[in-house]
Amino acid sequence: MSGQRQIPWTGMVLALVTMLAMVVASVSLVLVLVVTAIWLFTLWLGRPPAEDPEPIRPPLSERPDLDAIARNAMEATVESLSIPMILTDETRIRAANAAARAVLGKHLVGQDTRIALRHPDAIRLLDQPDGATVTVPALTVSDSVWHLTRHGIDGSYRVIEMRDRTAEADVSRAHTDFVANAGHELRTPLSSIIGYVETLSDAGDKVDGALTQRFLGTVLREARRMQTLLTDLMSLSQLEAEKHDLPATLIELPQLAQRVVSEFGPTPGGAIRVQFDKQSELPEGTAPPTVRGDVKQLEQLLRNFIDNALKYGDGETPVRVALKPAPRNMTELSVTDSGAGIAPEHLPHLTRRFYRTDPGRSRAAGGTGLGLAICKHIVERHRGRLDIASKLGVGTTVSVRLPLASD
Repeated sequence: MSGQRQIPWTGMVLALVTMLAMVVASVSLVLVLVVTAIWLFTLWLGRPPAEDPEPIRPPLSERPDLDAIARNAMEATVESLSIPMILTDETRIRAANAAARAVLGKHLVGQDTRIALRHPDAIRLLDQPDGATVTVPALTVSDSVWHLTRHGIDGSYRVIEMRDRTAEADVSRAHTDFVANAGHELRTPLSSIIGYVETLSDAGDKVDGALTQRFLGTVLREARRMQTLLTDLMSLSQLEAEKHDLPATLIELPQLAQRVVSEFGPTPGGAIRVQFDKQSELPEGTAPPTVRGDVKQLEQLLRNFIDNALKYGDGETPVRVALKPAPRNMTELSVTDSGAGIAPEHLPHLTRRFYRTDPGRSRAAGGTGLGLAICKHIVERHRGRLDIASKLGVGTTVSVRLPLASD
């Protein structure tokens, strides 16, 4: 029948075969869908009439807007996806899904591609062949990392796929920093041990007994420091491996707290160093607060808090340990000292590995810089919350809220 348009089966089959080839080549499934949708739309609109050798062309004002068709096809396919994707021609952005507009701006569509991408590394991608990928640092914020990949659709259109690799980069930086810091912490005592042993070995019998004993004492102290650091590193590694395993043992916190506090009892004839807050004692007949936890880890948690409070407290006022009810069916365990306090700018970073407010004082006191990092992981494994409050000249309170065990 004259004027009836034929379905371009050959072109559509070619499009589907190309789609399968892209899937076999491990091309992103999202990109495959976008390319196929746009290609099929173009073939369908451009199919010729069945019988008319010279089809009657509609007026220019009635011809379909292929840019709009392509844009609508892309938006219908990838609008709801979380991966930012933009469709470009030679110079301008023709379409962008919601994720791309959130990253590059809500007025992205219609902009010059080079102006919209802004970053020199991203602009460099426009001059590279299809399939090229570039890594773009600081595309959105200063510490962000993005991978941009250019995919060709036909001679006019390109799809740029944007993948946020900031989290992976952060993990990589954290691992690198951790290895560097651990190496530094181990190298310092090891260098000291080697230096003293070499001195004793080279001097032979020329070193008197008193000096030899002093050198050996230093070697022993530094060796124990390395041992403590390695123990903390192993604890941290184990906690990270177990962080998704919720402990199941029922623990009465007052008994655990009293047991740990008793480890820091006064020396004969000395003053009380740590006291358990009398308000924490429950009225007779009241059930003690019970949590599900790991006994050794919770003891380690409280022991670390008390040890830090004794190291950095004023030495005259005893450290106070308290246990009280908290909102949302939780209980709060806190340790308070009356020391010099911690400056506000340090508080957000105290649970970072190897972070110290005063490195020299911390090392002199035998600290490894991992104590609070270990405590944070213990609290996270127990689904609790860790808070540190401090005021200069007044003291510091470290508190942990843990969910009470349900019946």
